Amino acid sequence: MALTYKQQFIRFMVESGVLKFGTFTLKSGRVAPYFINTGNYKTGKQLAKLGEYYAACIAEHAIEADTLVGPAYKGIPLAVAAAVASWNNHGTDFNYCFDRKEAKDHGEGGLFVGRQLEDGERVLIVEDVMTSGKALREILPKLEAQAKVTVAGMIISVDRMEKGLTSDLSAVQEVYRDFGIKVYSIVTMADIIAAIEDGVIEGREHLEAMKAYRATYGVN
Repeated sequence: MALTYKQQFIRFMVESGVLKFGTFTLKSGRVAPYFINTGNYKTGKQLAKLGEYYAACIAEHAIEADTLVGPAYKGIPLAVAAAVASWNNHGTDFNYCFDRKEAKDHGEGGLFVGRQLEDGERVLIVEDVMTSGKALREILPKLEAQAKVTVAGMIISVDRMEKGLTSDLSAVQEVYRDFGIKVYSIVTMADIIAAIEDGVIEGREHLEAMKAYRATYGVN
């Protein structure tokens, strides 16, 4: 049976050393049976594949946007790769841009490199993972300062489906509560557990721990 693009992506994460299973103490202090390190993506081939998975997710959800925005720094290559793959694989031609950490006061100036946003433009923010929503909270004021844009959503690679430290909502749910912005993910933690159960990836010995962690910290 052919794998879905979500199953292919989960296998790709494992093969790239991005998704690992074991015992990991997270920054939050929680002890998790899995770890996601997107810093292990580091080749042109991996970036090209990443772009294809992001483009597939955009197409699956029929997200209507004019411009892909990549928050500096991790979002920059992702937005570019997603824009290229959206054109090559789906015939959709997005603009793209990314923010500067500090506004440039010479040359072309401005807060953004690439597409210069205009009033009424629909933007889709592209990031790797969401832990606290910090990247979104930082870029929203920059977008508002540039133009009166509409944020069509945000797309990430993995939704951990995990409660925050101060609420029973996940970071994805908090973003929707606070800003009304829907966050789309290529896969969720539930997808990863299902991939183990279905034999898409190895790791059956970690299933019990994965499910116990979900039972303690997970959200639906």
